[in-house]
Amino acid sequence: MGTIAVFTVLAGIVALVIRSMIRSKKNGKSCGGDCGRCGGCGH
Repeated sequence: MGTIAVFTVLAGIVALVIRSMIRSKKNGKSCGGDCGRCGGCGH
């Protein structure tokens, strides 16, 4: 039972991280504000 609980918590965290990354990409923030890294994103 403990394994299922840990797996559920980890799956939820991974889902939140992926959702955050998708939202950032849609908003044009995929470089994280470091324009040298992403080729000049307009920050």
